[in-house]
Amino acid sequence: MAILRVLWSRAAPTTVHEVHDELLRSKDTAYTTVLKMLTIMTEKGLVRRDESERSHRFVPAHPEPVVQSSLLKDLTRRAFGGSALKLVQRALDDDTASSEDLDAIAKLIAKAKAKRK
Repeated sequence: MAILRVLWSRAAPTTVHEVHDELLRSKDTAYTTVLKMLTIMTEKGLVRRDESERSHRFVPAHPEPVVQSSLLKDLTRRAFGGSALKLVQRALDDDTASSEDLDAIAKLIAKAKAKRK
């Protein structure tokens, strides 16, 4: 996910070196690890590789919201038996949501209810 976040944050295709430099700002990561992960991610269809230049450049294959939705659906199915209610309950039980977050969530729920009527 950290690699994808770097790629999503950039408007242009990005080299392994550029991804590695960005990741080093927050965590000691080996260049070879970044290269291996990008190779695996290419094989899995998560990123696309442009081999037209000497330094290969990578771009995300899907926008961030698409990947987040896919991961959320998988997490909901695997960890919460497909229950959105259980997912939200666990998220709220952690007490990490601020009052502003809770207000925004309430508005999202009201909006979702209105769409279903």
